Amino acid sequence: MDAPGNISWGVTATALVLLMTPGVAFFYGGLVKAKSVISMMMMSFGSIGLIAVLWVLYGFSMSTVDSPGAFAGDPFADFGLAASAAEPGANVALLSVAYGATFAIITVALISGAIADRARFGPWLIFVGVFATIGYFPIAAWVWGGGWIMNLGKALFGEDSGVAVIDYAGGTAVHINAGAAALALALVLGRRIGFSRGIQRPHNVPLTLLGAALLWFGWIGFNAGAEWTSGDMGKVGLIAINTLGAGAAGILGWILVERIKDGKPTSVGAVSGAVAGLVAITPACADLAPGWALLLGALSGTLCALAVEMKYRLGFDDSLDVVGLHLVGGLLGTVYLGFFATGQGLFTGGDLRLLAVQVIASGGVLIYSFVVSLLIGLAIEKTIGFRVTGEDEVAGVDLVVHGESGYALAES
Repeated sequence: MDAPGNISWGVTATALVLLMTPGVAFFYGGLVKAKSVISMMMMSFGSIGLIAVLWVLYGFSMSTVDSPGAFAGDPFADFGLAASAAEPGANVALLSVAYGATFAIITVALISGAIADRARFGPWLIFVGVFATIGYFPIAAWVWGGGWIMNLGKALFGEDSGVAVIDYAGGTAVHINAGAAALALALVLGRRIGFSRGIQRPHNVPLTLLGAALLWFGWIGFNAGAEWTSGDMGKVGLIAINTLGAGAAGILGWILVERIKDGKPTSVGAVSGAVAGLVAITPACADLAPGWALLLGALSGTLCALAVEMKYRLGFDDSLDVVGLHLVGGLLGTVYLGFFATGQGLFTGGDLRLLAVQVIASGGVLIYSFVVSLLIGLAIEKTIGFRVTGEDEVAGVDLVVHGESGYALAES
């Protein structure tokens, strides 16, 4: 773990995952209207600023628990990382802290896509801080820090059962968490003015494609990054090929749906399919044979392409399809392991026990994140207000909220 090569990969992986949040900013920024692009991108960069500070102050302390039944760790146990920085192994320990921070950052940034074109920046940052504190930090402790999800298999089937929830890189803690929170905020802020199918086209498709490219690039660090902590890099090759293959298969699944439904495959659909495949493979990247990873990517691209249409039928305005991509994709990837995880899935040598713990963990995170986000969002909306005025929404929020324009176009 502390070998120079492992440390080098740890630094590299941390940088890769941090780059994913600017990738989210570009991906989302290109999808909104030109007069809202600054607002959209600032929601991601604001998340970097606030979450990184909170993680150093107390978030990391909250992400580890002493007993499976604890809600979260003591926020003051290592406030400001004073103890970690003074330990003999601080060099490696602090690198692990930095790597964990990047996951917290991108989880919260993903939520912003559900409230594009109509959210105020100040209330958004309040939501970010509160949600991270009682939403992400405790869930990270449940999944990776010794909490109830990490110990669910032992609790249900015994200490020697060998059954444990599989979530290698964040199907529950990142994607289901962000998707459920996005659904809650979409309901709190309500629909955009004139909400309907085709309400607006992406104002800058190349910007969205650039964002998707940065996301895919960073996803190698997102999925394979944690291998440096094991010291032997024993699954890094499997993780890398599964991350590549699932994302690629997701493209094919999504554009096939577009071709059948609309007659034409689109570039935005292709990169959305890639993201769908990458979301689904996130929890499963170290525990699937490559063929099963390809199938998962294709299924995710197909199902997420169909899922994004549900917002029109159900009447909620998830502006940039965070629910359709991250909630649906995260659920699919996490539950899929119950059927096809190598040596443990129902169809790959195991039984129903793994499927049971995968479903319980997914449902627990979904319900908790949705309820917490709904309460935080409603509290903000009913007090200081979360949404911009109708006039500002129609005009575009960049000038009103930030005093800037995304593009300085010469007058004809």
